[in-house]
Amino acid sequence: MNLRPLFLILLALSLSVSASAQTVTASAPAVPKASSASIAPSQRQAADVLIGSIYTAASFNQLIDQFLDAQLKTHQEIKPYEPEMRAFLTKYMGFEVIRPALAEAYAQKFTEAELRELTKFYQSPVGKKMAALLPEMMQTGGEIGQRLVKEHLPELQEAIAAKTSGTK
Repeated sequence: MNLRPLFLILLALSLSVSASAQTVTASAPAVPKASSASIAPSQRQAADVLIGSIYTAASFNQLIDQFLDAQLKTHQEIKPYEPEMRAFLTKYMGFEVIRPALAEAYAQKFTEAELRELTKFYQSPVGKKMAALLPEMMQTGGEIGQRLVKEHLPELQEAIAAKTSGTK
């Protein structure tokens, strides 16, 4: 079996999960990156509380399941490996595995006061709704992106063909 599709799927999944985790920061202005050493323990704790307010293990792992299910529909050749893929993804990309690194990333981008303000939002009724709908909204966004790329793929193919024919 050609394992290239499997590796591409795992790479896409890691990017997808990373993108969903960064939804909160997507429109924020650039902030100088703090070094890990300069982050106070209370700031790390505030970031961890925020992560716990945004995600639950079930909702975070739902992102993985949705992505993997979509890939299995597209790449039938990997179907026999579904149990191994799910076990691998749960082991290395499950919420409890990723949570400390996510907290660190948020602590590097936000001040402790900002983290506490974000936590207040995610603990509010609308924030809880946002967190609950995040996996569904990420899936919807992915589907929209896939549809748009598919609709305009001939344009990319033409551009690649033009460049390829021009370099021969």
